[in-house]
Amino acid sequence: MKEAADMAIPHLFRCPISLDLFKDPVTLCTGQTYDRSSIEKWLAAGNLTCPVTMQKLHDPSIVPNHTLRHLIDQWLHMGDQFDPDYLATIDSLASLKYSLESHEGTLEDKLQTLKKIRELSEESPSGNSCLLQLGFLPLFLELVFGRVKAKLSQDCIKFVDLALSCAVRLLHLSGLESLNMLKEESKLASFLDLLEHGTDVVKISLCHLLELISSSSSSSSSSSSLETKELCEMLGRTRELLHGLVLLVRHGSEASEAGIKALTALSSLQSNQQNLVREGAIDGLITYILRAERRENNLAPMAMATLEKLAGIESTKEALINNPDGVNALVRMVFRVSDHEGSESAVSLLMIICYDSLRAREEAIGAGVLTQLLLLLQSQCSCSTKTKARMLLKLLRSKWAEDSHRV
Repeated sequence: MKEAADMAIPHLFRCPISLDLFKDPVTLCTGQTYDRSSIEKWLAAGNLTCPVTMQKLHDPSIVPNHTLRHLIDQWLHMGDQFDPDYLATIDSLASLKYSLESHEGTLEDKLQTLKKIRELSEESPSGNSCLLQLGFLPLFLELVFGRVKAKLSQDCIKFVDLALSCAVRLLHLSGLESLNMLKEESKLASFLDLLEHGTDVVKISLCHLLELISSSSSSSSSSSSLETKELCEMLGRTRELLHGLVLLVRHGSEASEAGIKALTALSSLQSNQQNLVREGAIDGLITYILRAERRENNLAPMAMATLEKLAGIESTKEALINNPDGVNALVRMVFRVSDHEGSESAVSLLMIICYDSLRAREEAIGAGVLTQLLLLLQSQCSCSTKTKARMLLKLLRSKWAEDSHRV
């Protein structure tokens, strides 16, 4: 520790008992950190409280503080080059983390603490890195999903909104191991409860989590992604979750687009596809496509691509044909004046369902598919889309001849 003698020891790196540089920092259940030798002497003397807070220790165990140990090593190694703003941010966040974890204080106090944490992370370039190093990600997720299922007050909803948005931000910068907590029955129950009763902001964040889980599960074969794949498959088997997403998509609220993205992400795993169809995803996607025509920047093309992805399942074709608006929705997506996104998926789906179904062919022709295809062929759409449009016209013409001959 000779190097420390030539530098001013930051407050965060001093043991509150000895006031010397930490040699072996350990943390009590109160969240306070002390040097191991100092706190062991305190406890050996018969003291059953935390020296700083004077709280009674309900758990006398001590846990090594590896994050602080790492920071001290960095500070000793870098000397004057160590960023003082980074240290100040760490110090402030460590104090706020203790306030957030403490059983003392009201919900309003904790809400204000969360707001300060978000401000600190946004103001400092290294803020999110500090949050990760200090273990805020599992804490945020525990605050959101670790509660008892109950009716949420207005303040509690605000608290969950904020904690969840902070967690989502950190998840983009780290691995998804913390989300494995959703494999626990109680945590999953909280997730489902929030998906049903939460605000649109909460629902959007939950859908974002599902996107992250699904994309990670299909990205590589590492052990962490395999765990995430297991989580994705488990979520894909959860009927209440899939049903909740379908309702979200059909509802037409601000969270509908987030629901479309979540359904699309979950459908990327083949084992989830049959479950999605069984829980009404086809009808939900059709409802969204028809409603989305009235809104700009909608995700109707993504919904169409998801329908196409699910088209290999026999029940998907049945659901499209049996839905009163199914064929009509596909026909209306064949040619859109504003753009041609979704056109190719619409044409592909019509080819699939019209090949074996006279009813689908009659409905498509009645809905004006021939005009739509001719307009598409005169547009600036891609060559592959035009090729499929010609194939669909040829199919309808040949099937029309067969149908007429049978009559």
